[in-house]
Amino acid sequence: MTGTDLDWQTRLEADGYVLLPAVLEAREVGEGLAEWDEVQKRNAADPAILTGAGGHVSGARNLLRMWPGVVGLVRRPGLLDRLAHLLGPEAGVVRALFFDKPPGNGWALPWHKDYNVAVRAHGPTGRFSKPTTKAGVPHVEAPIDLLERMVTVRVHLDEMTDENGPLRVIPGSHRNAHGADPVTHLPVVIRCRAGDVLLIRPLVTHASGHCDPNTTRHRRIVHLECAPSRALPDGYEWFDFVPLPET
Repeated sequence: MTGTDLDWQTRLEADGYVLLPAVLEAREVGEGLAEWDEVQKRNAADPAILTGAGGHVSGARNLLRMWPGVVGLVRRPGLLDRLAHLLGPEAGVVRALFFDKPPGNGWALPWHKDYNVAVRAHGPTGRFSKPTTKAGVPHVEAPIDLLERMVTVRVHLDEMTDENGPLRVIPGSHRNAHGADPVTHLPVVIRCRAGDVLLIRPLVTHASGHCDPNTTRHRRIVHLECAPSRALPDGYEWFDFVPLPET
């Protein structure tokens, strides 16, 4: 990679996130939305499909099981090579989620960091802690040194504007795993187009607000968590692990 190519990595390490424009073409965005529509129809009764008022789908868990082809979103030219550069040759996708804020059914999330990972079974607590179960899948809070090496890929299937409850982040907050975030860094609103991809470290403090009640926009995002290796300490195993390069 050239020096210019590495600018994105400099921003990722400094701020904890970086926006990559136009990773997906309009045609690919349309194909992704069509695939998702079929997936949610086939799995409408699955508790991993999250619905709000009126039955509108607002999110989904366990996408790697119900939509195996979703991994193709991280194998796009210009994205896979960046992930391989960040995570190494043994990297894989370990969890995939779907988010939407349907018109008239928006939701908000307070400031938080992403500590939880999906595992095959609950095991000894210590470095892993706070066992929970989400949509039938065991989760635990992961060790900080593991979270520091992971990266989340957020693929935007809609434009994200002030109307539809955009993501807000605190730059540099990934350096404060459990402590207070730097007061010198004010929150930044992420606005982007459909087809753009956000790379973000799990320990970045982030939130999102409510949509404008009059908006007609969706805010559909596929959220894919990537780890550098299949191996986990203390006898733990990932619930899912799909290698990044297609085998």
